[in-house]
Amino acid sequence: MDIKIIVAAHKEYWMPEDKVYIPLQVGKACPGRTDLGYSGDDTGDNISIKNPDYCELTGLYWAWKNLQADYIGLTHYRRHFTSKGARNVENKKLNVLKADEWQEVLQTHHVVVPKKRRYYIETIQSQYIHAHNIKGLAAAKKVLLALHPEYEEAWKTVMNRNWGHMFNMFVMRRDYFDAYCSWLFSILFEVERKRNLARLEPRIYGYISERLLDVWIDHNRIDYWEQNVSFLEKQNWVKKGGSFVKRKLGVKA
Repeated sequence: MDIKIIVAAHKEYWMPEDKVYIPLQVGKACPGRTDLGYSGDDTGDNISIKNPDYCELTGLYWAWKNLQADYIGLTHYRRHFTSKGARNVENKKLNVLKADEWQEVLQTHHVVVPKKRRYYIETIQSQYIHAHNIKGLAAAKKVLLALHPEYEEAWKTVMNRNWGHMFNMFVMRRDYFDAYCSWLFSILFEVERKRNLARLEPRIYGYISERLLDVWIDHNRIDYWEQNVSFLEKQNWVKKGGSFVKRKLGVKA
């Protein structure tokens, strides 16, 4: 099977060398961007100029409109699907899945997503409210239910969970990929048309879409496989934990 996974990047960074990965400079059409030497999301049918608001989704849109493959996926320059227990690239033991491993996984699972991110004392909705501008999620819900009212139950289910498949990362068989992208961008473009949210928060459409993936999966009863994800840079969990508590208490950072 032909597998293509774009690696969205806005700066030069370490890239996996396996043939399934395509380093892609996102937002390449934006003024002032330096050419990184990667393929760009500014060719063919594209929304590259929207990158400040859509972040990695400009790469997703480009892949949807311009790539031909049996399976298409999206990862990030700092986050990759890896085997369990993989270390970061500084330790030179980053076990990013290779073509033969993807072939094995995708033989039986046609949608691959990151392992669940659990919030424990938060729901998906409350976490969004504490971390982002609530008007973005509210606008997305309004448009979703206007365009696709049959998704209401899935929306409620996902928003009340305390876990989700985050990062806008996945690999999908082409028919699933086309269906998801068509659904996702119909919602985001309508939100943008009715009420441009860019002034509220940078990257806002990317944040919204992270929550929409599980709504689509839940409603369509997609059989998916969860794969380990490794973050290539060290995480300051003390700082992240402190920010989480401040958000819960309503304290501005």
